[in-house]
Amino acid sequence: MARPVWTGSISFGLVNVPVKAYTAVRDHDVHFHRLQKGTGARVRNKMVAEGSDDELDGDDIEMGFELTDGKYVTFSKDELEELRPASTRAIEVSDFVALEDVDPIYYERTYWLGPDGDTGAKAYQLLLAAMEDRQRVGIGSVVMRNKQYLAAIRPLDGALAMSTMRFADEIVPRADVDGVPARRSKPDAKAMALATQIVDSLAADWKPEQYHDTYAEELRARIKAKDEGKQVVEAGGEEPKADVLDLMAALEASVQAAKEGRSSQSSRASKAKPKASAAAKKKAAGASKRSTSRSKKSA
Repeated sequence: MARPVWTGSISFGLVNVPVKAYTAVRDHDVHFHRLQKGTGARVRNKMVAEGSDDELDGDDIEMGFELTDGKYVTFSKDELEELRPASTRAIEVSDFVALEDVDPIYYERTYWLGPDGDTGAKAYQLLLAAMEDRQRVGIGSVVMRNKQYLAAIRPLDGALAMSTMRFADEIVPRADVDGVPARRSKPDAKAMALATQIVDSLAADWKPEQYHDTYAEELRARIKAKDEGKQVVEAGGEEPKADVLDLMAALEASVQAAKEGRSSQSSRASKAKPKASAAAKKKAAGASKRSTSRSKKSA
């Protein structure tokens, strides 16, 4: 059973909604430990000062911010502790903005929010319904694990979710990256028509479960195979080099491949349809003759 990572309330106006936050995402990275070859002993890091092999204790260490090369402003751990934001138990919502106006680049980590006890359930459902109706997201601040975050509370899949966010000055502007075009150029009409055909042919509904981290899956399979003593065979040969095509040739080839893909799908669908039996065909032919005969008599 999931355990809450934070307990507090959503505060907006004079209203407080008691909630609990639960982790909504999980990583599936494969983690390795460093081992000494031959012995299997774990390799550990030790804290030592430059020019010395003596291991340091925590009390021997202070924190320093480098102003210039070799010049630091130092702080003790107690001094830094005093500067930490005061821990609060409220998500202070200051604005409700249009959900579509928040670019995903600002979202960082997401948590599910659930009502804290029966007393908060009614207020929770009311806030959820109001936000769904207006398609608004609540923007405010929250302190978690001694760090202050900008936070967005939004309706998601019939519940409330809270996402920690990046501040505006943490986003790198497009103009600051030399490799990103500063101006848009108008594409060739024929190339544009071909490109839109490719986009339309690959259009699909968003189904996140169909995408997989194939690297992690293959790595875990390799770990299991080695643990079971199975021989791992490396794939031989060099990777095939892709043919270098000009843009128009690549677009035309992509459109043709998409058409062939649709044609094969249509063919498989038609083959899958049940064929009418000989008796059914004979019955249908007889019905057609009787209908023709009645038409002649009435004429």
